[in-house]
Amino acid sequence: MKNRLVLGIMSGTSLDGVDYALCAISSDAVRLRELWSVRFPTRLRQALHRAAAGWLPSHELGQLHHDLGRFYALHARRPMSPDAVGLHGQTVYHHPDPHAPGTLQIGEPAYLAEALRVPVVSNFRAPDIAAGGQGAPLATMFHRLVFSRRGEAICVNNIGGISNVTALDWRRGSAPKVLAFDTGPGNMLIDLAMSHFTRGNHRLDRDGAWAARGKPSEALLERWLRHPYFRNRPPKSTGRELFGEPFFARILRDMRRLSLRDAVATLTELTARSIAVNYRLHLPFAPKTILLTGGGASNPTLVGAIARQFPDAVIQTCQSLGWPAQAIEPAAFALLAALRLESKPGNLPATTGARHPALLGQISESWADAKSVQSRAANRSMKPQ
Repeated sequence: MKNRLVLGIMSGTSLDGVDYALCAISSDAVRLRELWSVRFPTRLRQALHRAAAGWLPSHELGQLHHDLGRFYALHARRPMSPDAVGLHGQTVYHHPDPHAPGTLQIGEPAYLAEALRVPVVSNFRAPDIAAGGQGAPLATMFHRLVFSRRGEAICVNNIGGISNVTALDWRRGSAPKVLAFDTGPGNMLIDLAMSHFTRGNHRLDRDGAWAARGKPSEALLERWLRHPYFRNRPPKSTGRELFGEPFFARILRDMRRLSLRDAVATLTELTARSIAVNYRLHLPFAPKTILLTGGGASNPTLVGAIARQFPDAVIQTCQSLGWPAQAIEPAAFALLAALRLESKPGNLPATTGARHPALLGQISESWADAKSVQSRAANRSMKPQ
């Protein structure tokens, strides 16, 4: 693969802001060069919440698609110019039904192409779905390249709004065996509870402080963990449609006698136990190492709850390996963009359920001096990384 400097851009299901990761990518490595994050302004965040909940009319959704594209572009400029951009976009709909699947990520890429004058790769999930897959999880290629360890079997568990795991078993063979899927809720239900019970004054349980002072309801956990999704066999993926506002509205009735602290403690425990249930039911090995990424890795109460579910495993965060938690997913889409520009597949069919490998992403370009772009990439490839 040609050495490239690629800017990965990710805004996840938590709907709190955008992470930008500028990465140097080669055939055997991804190295983080710069990382920055930008919070969504209130009006934009509220519009995104309405879109993800299905409450936005089509004309407002169309406008939001362009507003978000301009926001991505506004905050993408840095002194070091990339050779390309990998834009995940904002998921406002994900429905991995085997008979009529669909997904939608908004954020018009043309504004980034115009602002940076480099190719922008976006709409990564649709080609996998067209090939019979679920369009998720797609960070698996990055996890395999960056975190797999010869002779070990580990799990990389990303906890964003939704939790997903990549199991990497490299105890035998020339390459790791990979299994990846969404385990269910991550931070999403916790965030919804904080926003609801505090009337919008708190949008998350920072450092797990509220959950740490509460007591989980065992009766509710037993009931909620009967949800059929947890027992569905991979490949599988989910999103806000299943574990967002509709689910929260149903369990809100269950929590009517709980204090805020107990409610948040119960939802935090739900995330930890649903991860454990999925591991026990669907993974071919009991992990000795679990590497946590995403916003949930910064919640010590949640990390502690996960550790209690896996007393024989070492629990690490990606930060301990030199990768800030918020860098993982944008870096993953930087890698996928580089693969697309090389006309190489970016999905692993065994994990998404696709019939075959697929070229992920559509390329948007503005007018630019192509020779200048190619020259900049060539010059950079000759410098030591």
